[in-house]
Amino acid sequence: MSPSPDPIFFRAGKAGTKRESRKLGFLLYEAIYGPLVLLKAVYRQLLVLLAMFAWGAVIFSYYEHLPAFASFLASVSTITTIGLYVPNGGNFFDLNRTEAGLLVVMIIISVGTGASLLQSTVNAAVNTSLARGEAEKRLVGRLKGHVIIFGYTHMGRYVAEKLDEMGIDYVVTTKDPNMFQELLKLKILAVLEVETRPIKALQEAGIERASMVVVAHSSDPDNMLFILSARKLRPDVRIVTVVHDESLVETARNAGADVVIPSSVTVGHLLALSAVTKNLVGVVFSERVGTKEIAEFSVFKSSPLIGKGLQEVAKLAVIIGVVRGDDVLQNIFDPGFKLQEGDTLLVLGDPSKLQILEDEAKAD
Repeated sequence: MSPSPDPIFFRAGKAGTKRESRKLGFLLYEAIYGPLVLLKAVYRQLLVLLAMFAWGAVIFSYYEHLPAFASFLASVSTITTIGLYVPNGGNFFDLNRTEAGLLVVMIIISVGTGASLLQSTVNAAVNTSLARGEAEKRLVGRLKGHVIIFGYTHMGRYVAEKLDEMGIDYVVTTKDPNMFQELLKLKILAVLEVETRPIKALQEAGIERASMVVVAHSSDPDNMLFILSARKLRPDVRIVTVVHDESLVETARNAGADVVIPSSVTVGHLLALSAVTKNLVGVVFSERVGTKEIAEFSVFKSSPLIGKGLQEVAKLAVIIGVVRGDDVLQNIFDPGFKLQEGDTLLVLGDPSKLQILEDEAKAD
């Protein structure tokens, strides 16, 4: 089950329109390219059958002395077992041996081809993913300024969900065939990377038109190869990656990543701080200023912060916002602004100072 939309990122109108447009696009392209996919699956068998019809027509024209159209009709009748025409009037004992041999070969090839045609038709009709795959290729070809996500494990899935909430187009590339089929069923634009060929996968995902590449696979070596391939194809594209081994941060940067986020450090940071304070709501990761925490504190009835301006609080942490009731206040930097009981402070700062602020806000 997907988490509730984040009100900070969620834009219902645009995101909802994007999702509905994508679904309609899938349905439209499936309807258009479904018959073409079926034809593509059986065209070889159809060509063989057509050749057998022509072969039979030549046989009947040469040995039975039938006119051209009648010869073709006799050939079709024989191959399809309709029985409108029987060679030599049905007297097989006097049938020319060469003609008989040619007809036997024709019938055997036609029966085998017909069985193959039936099987391919059923498979193409049942396996609707063929039409979905063709629809997906056409829709990806229309994207511009989209995000390419490599990997659809817990991290890649979260990235996709957030992009959905923001109404931003994206294409998922995955190495898992089962996941690829599942994404197609969900009508999520996806590309299957086959046999570690990220360059081809990136090209199919529209790297030349993409605005960003998010690398979030569970394997660091696969991530590095994907970064190198993306940078080779698009020297100017922005690449954000996660590394699971902290020692690979510099390696990822050297490979071409613009932003490298060590998952172990970030998650460990969250877990450690959650053990210290229950007010932690997020972490800001910055290569320039390091990792900072976002916390929220409620101003209780006896708090010494009541009646004070934000200049008092700003000595301990950077104020991001103040929530009063259900509204995020806009005038918090007004000199006349004063904190009230029940206000919620959203602050950014170091753990030690946040702990002091927590004690101040909740003082009895």
